[in-house]
Amino acid sequence: MSAMPPEIRVIGIEGMPEAQPGDDLAGQLLDAANRQGTPIEPGDVIVVTQKIVSKAEGRVVSIDSVAASPLALSITEGHRRDPRHTELILRESRRIVRMDRGVIISETYHGFNCANAGIDASNIPGDGTVALLPVDPDASAQGIRQAIRERAGAEVAVIISDTFGRPWRSAAVNVAIGVAGFNPLLSYVGQEDSHGNLMFTTVIAVADELAATAELVTGKVRGVPVAIIRGYRYEPMEGATNQALIRDPDKDLFR
Repeated sequence: MSAMPPEIRVIGIEGMPEAQPGDDLAGQLLDAANRQGTPIEPGDVIVVTQKIVSKAEGRVVSIDSVAASPLALSITEGHRRDPRHTELILRESRRIVRMDRGVIISETYHGFNCANAGIDASNIPGDGTVALLPVDPDASAQGIRQAIRERAGAEVAVIISDTFGRPWRSAAVNVAIGVAGFNPLLSYVGQEDSHGNLMFTTVIAVADELAATAELVTGKVRGVPVAIIRGYRYEPMEGATNQALIRDPDKDLFR
């Protein structure tokens, strides 16, 4: 038995300003973490919500600037969504997975299968304004990680998180759409359990588990866009990408 039982701590970073295009998110989160007495430490996992990344990267769009196509108009007819919003969903989608009763499940150009190509209007100031997903969430995560390394001298892992629904399960959870600095998967393949049974297929999406854990302190209406997860011993990895979390189409029985 180890001297101390396994334990992790989850800390919300409060006091960050409303994100604006061009903002230095790494600098803002470092400053806010210092002000509240929880400075970033080596080995931390920093979970940054997608919305502030999209805002800082200029991925916020006024639907007044969008012209709805005939397809968007026909899809939206009879439902409450603005057809210009639907047009953006179509533009951000590689393919439509399913449409029913006004709900659109699509595959984004990143390879994510989610509702409305990840586009929504929550936590966005102004009417008729929506946020698109970052163009390259892995690059966003790596940029924040590199800035923290340079300014705080701390090696950390970074996750960009977003909220997705799940097949067969009600409600939604936060998942990782961008990762940097660690292996987003934990494989038990080839290991034995406590009864000597060999594991053949068990691989855990730890990046998604960490993203979901962070949501317990960030929430949707608290104004806390970043969380520190402290005490989780991740496997460092350079060049990690979100593609490790996307099921291979050949093994996707729901396609």
